[in-house]
Amino acid sequence: MAKKSDARIHVGIGGWVFEPWRGTFYPDGLAQKRELTYAGEKLTSIEINGTYYGSQKPESFARWYEETPPGFVFALKGPRFATNRRVLAEAGPSVERFLASGVLELREKLGPINWQFMPTKAFDPEDFAKFLALLPRTIDGRPIRHAVEVRHASFRSPDFIALAREHEVAIVLAADSDYPQIAAFTAPFSYLRLMGTQESEKLGYSAAALDLWSARARALAGGTLPPGLDVLGKGRAEKGNRDVFLYVISGFKVRNPQAAMALIDRLKKSP
Repeated sequence: MAKKSDARIHVGIGGWVFEPWRGTFYPDGLAQKRELTYAGEKLTSIEINGTYYGSQKPESFARWYEETPPGFVFALKGPRFATNRRVLAEAGPSVERFLASGVLELREKLGPINWQFMPTKAFDPEDFAKFLALLPRTIDGRPIRHAVEVRHASFRSPDFIALAREHEVAIVLAADSDYPQIAAFTAPFSYLRLMGTQESEKLGYSAAALDLWSARARALAGGTLPPGLDVLGKGRAEKGNRDVFLYVISGFKVRNPQAAMALIDRLKKSP
């Protein structure tokens, strides 16, 4: 686990059920029902992808809470039924059903919700503003954090930055993918997705790349947009510490747990 000073940086992977991880990440012979507990001991967060494709039961969220250690955090993918539509302003019922599906059973382990959009979804300022207005900042007095993962070049707009900042919604940083990278402070936390792990690297990334992304995570946690990111608009620095959620996704997926653990190991050490 990270030192107290680094406790606001949460690092993990997408999901925990993946057959090629058995024997490469999970020890041989580990029962499948113990995999989340094991992952919770090695990582500090997991992004749940299953919520993107369909509803989960309240009992599942409650079980995931019990199977992970204190301080662990889950990010959730918002349902595709809300984001994969022509008119986003009509997503209200889908958003409401998702938020009422039992996600609060995660209690303090509920991290941000990532609302992911198709690469073909272009920026419509009026419609997108109406979508962001559908995302509640609190439910029953509990803060709810939202992030949007946009993948169309039209979102590289000051108007989009202003909308996200108005609603305190984070813009997911496409760290090393072919999607447009938008680095901006628009919420009290940052959300990164690394997608470039390689089969040729034992830890998914080279040592230099792991050093770079751990340093960038520290900088973001301290309220600074580090050099080398594609910054859009003003606001390179923010006052005070902030949460950072960093997930190793896609790429050569077999190596993703090793990359996440290597980042956590670097974050344990003093900069």
